[in-house]
Amino acid sequence: MAWVVGVRFKPAGKIYHFACEGHDLEAGDPVIVETVRGVEYGIVAMGKRDLDGEELIQPLRNVIRKAKPEDSKTWEKNQQKGREALDICKQKIKEHQLPMRLIDVEYTFDLGKIIFYFTAEGRVDFRELVKDLAAIFKTRIELRQIGVRDEAKMLGGIGACGRILCCNCFLGEFQPVSIRMAKEQNLSLNPTKISGICGRLMCCLKYESELYDTATNGENQHGKNSSRAKNDNSGTDS
Repeated sequence: MAWVVGVRFKPAGKIYHFACEGHDLEAGDPVIVETVRGVEYGIVAMGKRDLDGEELIQPLRNVIRKAKPEDSKTWEKNQQKGREALDICKQKIKEHQLPMRLIDVEYTFDLGKIIFYFTAEGRVDFRELVKDLAAIFKTRIELRQIGVRDEAKMLGGIGACGRILCCNCFLGEFQPVSIRMAKEQNLSLNPTKISGICGRLMCCLKYESELYDTATNGENQHGKNSSRAKNDNSGTDS
């Protein structure tokens, strides 16, 4: 068993668990934590609780401390630096004529690394680009290729329903979605009708899938019971 909190690094990001022994933390508190990427600034999304080790991904890293007001100001400055780095990297991509689209940039809290997220049709040789960026920013550089669903999550947008994309405003993780779910819900199988702006099946197909599964199983069970009752009655009449 271990005392942990769940921390998010983005408003609709995945929740990661961190050991918080000796820290009095509640949901909404800003914290400084140790991650595989370095020291990061996040927000407690799940309050302190005692979880079994089997429920946690090991090794469990620690909350360093509750964030101070100056830490929040540092994080805001890092956000501004990220926007500036985005413009610089876009210019360098153009100079190197690389077939890639830059989506977002993140600084770790301690400025030990800059992560550039991009999309591309295939593999991209960005070694020269990395050298240029390292010379400019004087820190470790990571270029990470992402898929179309992650691109939509980062950039946001409006879905066919007229609401902000679910992945951008509240979905922490993508759930598996299949064409079977659309069939069970008697929806049109026209790809343009059941696909999101990312071009993949809409995440909301998952929302009612369990309800349809329950209803279908209930109907099947009712049918079996009815058949059994008829058979029993037939036996009695004879």
